[in-house]
Amino acid sequence: MSSPRQTPLHEVHQRLGATFTEFAGWEMPLRYSGDTAEHNAVRNTAGLFDLTHMGELRLSGPQAAEALDYALVANASGIRVGRARYTMICDEAGGVLDDLIVYRTAEDEFLVVANAANAATVSAELTERTRSFRVDYTDLSSEYALIAVQGPAAPEILAPLTDTDLTQVRYFAGYPSKVADCDILLARTGYTGEDGFELFTSTADAATVWNALSESGAPHGLQPAGLACRDTLRLEAGMPLHGHELSTDLTPFHANLGRVVRLDKSADFVGRAALAAVAEQPPRRTLVGLRGTGRRAPRHGYRVLDNDGTEVGVVTSGAPSPTLGHPIAMAYVDRANAEPGTELQVDIRGKAAAAEVVDLPFYNRNR
Repeated sequence: MSSPRQTPLHEVHQRLGATFTEFAGWEMPLRYSGDTAEHNAVRNTAGLFDLTHMGELRLSGPQAAEALDYALVANASGIRVGRARYTMICDEAGGVLDDLIVYRTAEDEFLVVANAANAATVSAELTERTRSFRVDYTDLSSEYALIAVQGPAAPEILAPLTDTDLTQVRYFAGYPSKVADCDILLARTGYTGEDGFELFTSTADAATVWNALSESGAPHGLQPAGLACRDTLRLEAGMPLHGHELSTDLTPFHANLGRVVRLDKSADFVGRAALAAVAEQPPRRTLVGLRGTGRRAPRHGYRVLDNDGTEVGVVTSGAPSPTLGHPIAMAYVDRANAEPGTELQVDIRGKAAAAEVVDLPFYNRNR
């Protein structure tokens, strides 16, 4: 068995006292000072993440937009240069292979960012699906480091390090820029429910960029943050995770994300017929939020029951919410039990724990 890959920031994380975990073939920082402290730093000030395990895939050429129109459920042709779009790549049956962010970096060039666990699958699918188009396809994952600064203080932390006017960088935008004199792609995106930026840089410049952000962020309370708090942050924000809320057994419509499927685009795309059928006949189960009323948190795979003890669903993600102070979970439940205010139960290791269906997201920074 091969050893997990290390990011170019591995030694930095060691010096910071990180606890590591293996994830998707990478040795990644799980936590530094502690899950709750890092979570709260992102909510109140800012956190600094190493996301180099993500996949970066470039398509360029005269038919790059048309190729992505066919390969993905999005209307890639409609993405303006400098903007980004959340989308998915589905199989012929409409199942979700991965959820992605696509950046249009030039008129004939796109950067597709895939989740670490699915990067190889996405790369193989794009290779095959774009074969008949006039495009150059390159997997750049080994050439990029990805650093994210997330939280309400993120603009103040980043501003002194770049000449880019951050007030002009809209959400889901990505521009060539410089940070600490290093060339980067600067994106206003994230996976925490907070304002923030993701910085794509070369592996050689990763430590320089990380250290510059750390120094600029110190007066603001910036903390390095690991994968553990990243998961509770995205859960509070109601953001799906592949392997939990998304899978090849589920379509975007199951996860209430049918809006990302552009059935109105003129181009055919992989999975179109199957997804059109699901759009006409909604799935039996749908994704909901659950608010626990006790102290024990529902976890992935736990059964959801109605008040008669009949199984009506399954938990996909769950944890105690550091921000809200009570357990939360996302779950797929029968539509008859999906209305907010519905009282359900979760089987937590043989004991029924009360839960209430609530709207997603659990947390919204604008509320």
